[in-house]
Amino acid sequence: MVVGNYKVQAYDQNVKDYMPVSPGIGMHVEIRDPADKVLLSRTYAAEGRFTFTSHSAGEHIICLNSNSTAWLYAGQLRVHLDISVGEHAVDYQQVQAKDKLSELQLRIRQLLDQVEQITKEQNYQRYREERFRQTSESTNQRVLWWSIAQTLILLLTGFWQMQHLKSFFQAKKLV
Repeated sequence: MVVGNYKVQAYDQNVKDYMPVSPGIGMHVEIRDPADKVLLSRTYAAEGRFTFTSHSAGEHIICLNSNSTAWLYAGQLRVHLDISVGEHAVDYQQVQAKDKLSELQLRIRQLLDQVEQITKEQNYQRYREERFRQTSESTNQRVLWWSIAQTLILLLTGFWQMQHLKSFFQAKKLV
């Protein structure tokens, strides 16, 4: 689960600082997963929160676009973005109130979520280690074959040069 909080501010020339924007300016949020599939595409207000759940590991693209154009607003905008992922995205006080949990039950749920997050991180690190090992072995194999090819080319060139010099000296009747 990923939760993003954002706030848009506009630069005011009179105050020489960033101030809250007018109500007409908002943000269009588009989120794509590693397979370039759109997970979320919505227009929000100038300040808000978006959430989505990712079912695949990898790099996700979060694109924030202002819905204003240069005709409506030609000033500078500043966007504050705060992203919480995994266990940090869960509001446990809200979970406690909803499920009517005691402090001990809530703490156990937090610990279980942390253990699950650690397990996911370990699995991801194993996957990255496996990919790195495959890349290293592939590179090692290519370097080996390249050095063998260079050695063969060097030997063939030396053999050809000896044959060429031998035939040259025989043609000049020096040998």
